[in-house]
Amino acid sequence: MKQLLSKIIQSGIGKSRKLAAMLGLGLAVLFILMAVQIHADFYELLYGKKSKTDSADFLVINKTISNRTTDKTASFFTEADIADVKAQPFVLKLGTLSAANFESSVSSFSNALPFRSDLFFESVPDEFLDVKPSDWHWKEGQLDLPIIIPSFFLDLYNSGMALSMENMPQLSAETVMNIPLRITIGGNGKVEDWAGHVVAQSDRINSILVPESFMKFANEKYGYEKKTAPARIVIKVKDPSDPKLTEYLEHKGWKTNTEKTRFSHIRKIVNGVVAVTGGIGLVLLLFGLLVFSLFLQLTITSCKNDIALLQTLGISPKQLKGFLIKQFLPSQILLLISGLIIVSVLQVILKQILTGYDMHINSFVSVNTIIAATLIGVVLWFVNKSTINKYIES
Repeated sequence: MKQLLSKIIQSGIGKSRKLAAMLGLGLAVLFILMAVQIHADFYELLYGKKSKTDSADFLVINKTISNRTTDKTASFFTEADIADVKAQPFVLKLGTLSAANFESSVSSFSNALPFRSDLFFESVPDEFLDVKPSDWHWKEGQLDLPIIIPSFFLDLYNSGMALSMENMPQLSAETVMNIPLRITIGGNGKVEDWAGHVVAQSDRINSILVPESFMKFANEKYGYEKKTAPARIVIKVKDPSDPKLTEYLEHKGWKTNTEKTRFSHIRKIVNGVVAVTGGIGLVLLLFGLLVFSLFLQLTITSCKNDIALLQTLGISPKQLKGFLIKQFLPSQILLLISGLIIVSVLQVILKQILTGYDMHINSFVSVNTIIAATLIGVVLWFVNKSTINKYIES
């Protein structure tokens, strides 16, 4: 009986119609799975363990200074500015950098390494620091002042100044931290010397930092203004590549380290590619399902008289439905598995290419891609079952 059913169904199947339906469905599956995998790979590049850096979550922001900026206060962040930044959905935390309102300079206590330079200080809440040495604290009455400098300061000195000047030695980080510094602070009719030393180097904040407690004390004692608004703020963001973040900064006319937001434009392109690829895949899937539905309908209609005769001979509609599903669904599932295999091969090739650029993704397809394939399989089963039920019962 099964052989008879098979011959009847095969006689009603048009090879060209079946090929068109399979081709459309296969392309649809491939496009959708590729879109899901591209999206997963891009996010792994941004947030994967091998790609993520802690400093990428923190951005220091300042207002743009132009030729029209004649008033220093125009570069300050007002309370309204700060409240507006805090209200943005991409901002997790916000801190202000407090600037010194006094003059300061640094010089050596020793003639063996003579130097003197003017400098400036800033402070930031400790929770925004990427380095927190044990001696990073200050209280009134303490004569030794801990200082954090940017990492690139020492790099510039060693690769520039030390090489261009005959009597200037190159210095290691350990040496710099052991050099006692004379810090001269003046303002408000007072001039005093302090002893200071470098306790760490920061990769996150490009400024010469002192503890907040000292900055508050020094501004009150030496400052020409007792209170000023901050000229720079630091924010912790969930995603530095968020296009809404860069659009917000551009709209405000504010600046930050573009190295940390460089993926924003790439993300827009990737989102566009994913949207187009996924959209084409969905359209092709709908088209493929429609073609398959019509294909099933035409197959059953062309075999209508033979099917009626078989039912008269004792074959139940349930047996007939089950047989038809077994005739069509396995080939569709095979298409789905083939699409998953193709995406897996492309993933391995892409990993090898990106590894050459020191970019890392997983060798295997993502869980989301497997889930998408499973969902497509469920949709195919449902369309087959509902179409066959509809036309067999009618």
